Amino acid sequence: MLIAFPFYVVILFFSLRKNKQKKIAKPIYGWAIIMGLLGYYISSLFDFIGLQYISAGIERIILFIYPTLAVIINLLVFKVPIQKKQWMSIGITYLGIGIAYLGEFSQMSNTNLFIFGSFMVLLCGITYAFYLVGTGKLIPLMGATTYTSVAMIAASIGIFSHYSWEAYSNASSHSFLYSIPSNIVWYVIALAMIATVIPSFLLSSGMKRVGSNNLAIITSIGPVATLFQANWILHEPFSWQQVMGTLLVIYGVVLIKKVGVTETNPNHPDYPSPKG
Repeated sequence: MLIAFPFYVVILFFSLRKNKQKKIAKPIYGWAIIMGLLGYYISSLFDFIGLQYISAGIERIILFIYPTLAVIINLLVFKVPIQKKQWMSIGITYLGIGIAYLGEFSQMSNTNLFIFGSFMVLLCGITYAFYLVGTGKLIPLMGATTYTSVAMIAASIGIFSHYSWEAYSNASSHSFLYSIPSNIVWYVIALAMIATVIPSFLLSSGMKRVGSNNLAIITSIGPVATLFQANWILHEPFSWQQVMGTLLVIYGVVLIKKVGVTETNPNHPDYPSPKG
């Protein structure tokens, strides 16, 4: 985030300068800050805690739950209807998750730590689902570039604050930033640019076009890709239950159909805006 942070600051500066005629209410900025902290700081924190106790493969499977949660939150909070094919996608996705999870659970020796790690990753999925839903409502009001920059700057400050507190309360981690091996620095730079800055703007731009319901389910392909990479790069075991669950999730994603105009068009009379 130290590497990514300056890019967001510069992009926000030029975005505000380009759209200086567009007035954005202060409460909207407040919501963007909350969404950034929720979706990229708190969500990531839960995820990393969980990864101490479960494999990257099963972590990805549990995270498959966040797309369906986002669709359900849209229904309950903003009254965005769920189409028939979206219901089918939700059902198939959950079936795939259940098969893969039970297969992994049956092989665990310490089920208590496994359950705790799973719960932390589940919290990650829930907080990220709220982020997706909030993002879908705020982008039309702020613009994709401005919103993404504000949210990620807020997340960065949250992470910097967390690191500072950890560093000064734990002497062993105080000098961590100064002792990173040179070969790892390149991974950090790649994570900052290829896995953080670029995808964050792609996500916002895509949501502006298809809505948070469809984007939430379509992005299930990300955890699927990570599942295969965990086996290929990290050599984590890949059971038949994971294969079957993954195929079901992919099939659920394929069933998705574009949602109606009310979710993505702020000028539509039924468009739900966040309360100030």
